Amino acid sequence: MKLNEEILKQFLVKAKINTYAGDGNLSAPSRPDSKDLHYKEGDFLYIDSYLGSSDFIGEEVVYEKQKPIWGMNYYGKMLIDEIPSGFIKFLKSALKEVSIENPFRGPELFQQDEFTYKCSVKGGLSEFKGVEIIYLDNKEIYRLFFHGGYIKNNIIFL
Repeated sequence: MKLNEEILKQFLVKAKINTYAGDGNLSAPSRPDSKDLHYKEGDFLYIDSYLGSSDFIGEEVVYEKQKPIWGMNYYGKMLIDEIPSGFIKFLKSALKEVSIENPFRGPELFQQDEFTYKCSVKGGLSEFKGVEIIYLDNKEIYRLFFHGGYIKNNIIFL
């Protein structure tokens, strides 16, 4: 069965807005000290699982009928010692602006008060990589790298 990319993109946008960006409820951790967020709609299940806080790593996986079909890994970190007041709220506001055209992180550019968010992506849903950066008063204070694509299960590796 061929994956409908538009349906997957629409689901990704809803899932992202209803989990971390939308202050979704944490699910039971899938591994020691992880923070996991789930979103389910019809045959699709989205799981975002990450470890850490100011420096962190994680992955997002979309399942269709219990089979993994798409995933994204990410690693982000604060580049300054103290997280500025309003930073988390700003990041979540930027991430809520995720688009169907680029359903990976936030928009190319988002500004609010003294914060600026920039995101660049190369590739498409099937294979991509990108970086997001947040600036405070034009100083880079946060960076996150991400990459991913489709997951196929037609070859068995042991």
